[in-house]
Amino acid sequence: MTASLPEMLADRPWLLADGATATNLYNMGLRRDTAPEVWNETHPDRVLALHRAAIESGADIILTNSFGGTAARLRLVGAEHRVWAVNHAAAFLARQAADAAGRPVLVAGCIGPTGEIMVPMGTLTQQQATAMFQSQAEALKAGGADLLWIETISSLEEFRAAAEAARLVGMDWCGTMSFDTAGRTMMGATPAQLAALVDRLPYPPVAFGANCGTGMTELLRSIAAFSAAGSERTLIAKANAGVPHLDHGELHYDGTPEQMAEYAVLARDLGARIIGGCCGTEPRHIAAMRRALDARGPGPRPSPEAVAAAMAEFEADADE
Repeated sequence: MTASLPEMLADRPWLLADGATATNLYNMGLRRDTAPEVWNETHPDRVLALHRAAIESGADIILTNSFGGTAARLRLVGAEHRVWAVNHAAAFLARQAADAAGRPVLVAGCIGPTGEIMVPMGTLTQQQATAMFQSQAEALKAGGADLLWIETISSLEEFRAAAEAARLVGMDWCGTMSFDTAGRTMMGATPAQLAALVDRLPYPPVAFGANCGTGMTELLRSIAAFSAAGSERTLIAKANAGVPHLDHGELHYDGTPEQMAEYAVLARDLGARIIGGCCGTEPRHIAAMRRALDARGPGPRPSPEAVAAAMAEFEADADE
């Protein structure tokens, strides 16, 4: 039941990606001082259960539990020597879940930022960043990933390094950056700059877009900005499920399934063809998004005012 991302995009008007990984694993017992990637080896049953829940909720693309799987990130928990093991295990577990789905489900090898600042502002060179991304990507490929999913990047230089790593391992890839309320990443990049970079890359992604950020409204504005920049490439929208808060020791986000469903429809109507959730997005949110996308046909491109009004309506309901 396997297929490539370009094949599935050629056959479908939109694809549903999954939701949060770390948030859900925290609520399954992961300690705050433990890297989620370590659970691929110590608690594979729980990681596998999360993948299965996403698929059962309607996800067409599941991301591996490997966001912090570079040597730089694993070094923070003394596991830099486990790059191959934890990433290979991450892809293997997702592959198991996808192969048992009974329908095509893509395994996206998730790669997050290194957490280090690149030259000239920092010390990490593009060659070093590329090597770290390549080591992670090779393990994800060997474990069974169908494509690479590079997300939450904040610098154009690091995005370029990740693109080179994807080229070196010869895999399709997607790439997203995280933009704030000012429409910029932490390192100052704008959606227009990302769109321009993607067009110049010698090995461009199959799809690109925005993930995480500060809210659904801001992420939808980023999607609109990609279109305004003239990009005709496949767009990705992967917003957080609202704002986080602690409830009886568990981390929850205040975005409701109904709000995430409305966001999914707006994202599609703004031009995104791969739609999912980021931090705080649980299987119940994914299921609501799937139902809404299946039930509601494409509508006209919403104006910025219409997007703001639709999201504000849910926020007002939550305050009542």
